[in-house]
Amino acid sequence: MSDTIEKIKCLIIGSGPAGYTAAIYAARANMYPVLYQGTQPGGQLTTTNEVENFPGYPDGVTGPDMMIQLQEQAKRFGTDVRDGWVTKVDFSGEIHKVWVNDTKEIHCETVIISTGASAKYLGLPSEQHYLQMGGGVSACAVCDGFFYRNQEVVIVGAGDSACEEAHYLSKLCKKVTMLVRSEKFRASRIMEERVRKTENIEILLHTETDEVLGDGNVVTGIRVKNRATGETSEIPATGFFVAIGHKPNTDIFKDYLALDETGYIINEPGTSKTSVPGVFVGGDAADHVYRQAITAAGTGCMAALDAERYLAAKE
Repeated sequence: MSDTIEKIKCLIIGSGPAGYTAAIYAARANMYPVLYQGTQPGGQLTTTNEVENFPGYPDGVTGPDMMIQLQEQAKRFGTDVRDGWVTKVDFSGEIHKVWVNDTKEIHCETVIISTGASAKYLGLPSEQHYLQMGGGVSACAVCDGFFYRNQEVVIVGAGDSACEEAHYLSKLCKKVTMLVRSEKFRASRIMEERVRKTENIEILLHTETDEVLGDGNVVTGIRVKNRATGETSEIPATGFFVAIGHKPNTDIFKDYLALDETGYIINEPGTSKTSVPGVFVGGDAADHVYRQAITAAGTGCMAALDAERYLAAKE
């Protein structure tokens, strides 16, 4: 353990749109924020080739470039951006204790959590290859569906989110093939009926993904397997969407903060306040509905403003 305990006014954990926006607002309010980037500096957007739906970028921007710009803006106002990740916390007392890389101990007057959530993937090597290439694998139809206008795509999933994303894609794409592993959906009846009634959505039950096919750079199709018969077949497609859920990156907070059954941090409605005074949350660590860069940035702003008011009330 560290021999020297650092004391700071505002610690921001995580470096996506929520974390950097919180940093910009906190720095401008003279809160002298320290931001730890975490295991994935820049968050999920660093795996996104093109971002076209964030206001202020008429020609679009790559995810990594956008994160670099946000970081530079945060640093311009005095944010101390650091490498490293938070490995342990203790929110049991008035002083919020945080440990970085299992060694450095920090005592914080306020903490803003923006650790995000990680999309769940199937884990197929071919899926991961085209995900890393930016060549046709995505976990966000709202983010990337626009790039597949008038094309044929495949989506895997059986819950409400999968149905919602399939319906969204059906408005853009020529055809959407939906893969459901079991004999029935997990989605609510109304969501299932919505996709069943959509003419350009084909539903394949008892079907799982066997391989993501492509030319090495982009996706050209999906090989699927019928779990009842064992037969395989190929579906032509230029896009493969995975909608099997997200896991919020909140495990280290579970002993101190109120979380829902999935692990999302529960915040006071209309605010960024968590169940612990002085600890705030922004972005996908609490948002299981929208999960967009722009909404994450908005809640990052809220977290910084709430933290500033918390500190002002203590003076």
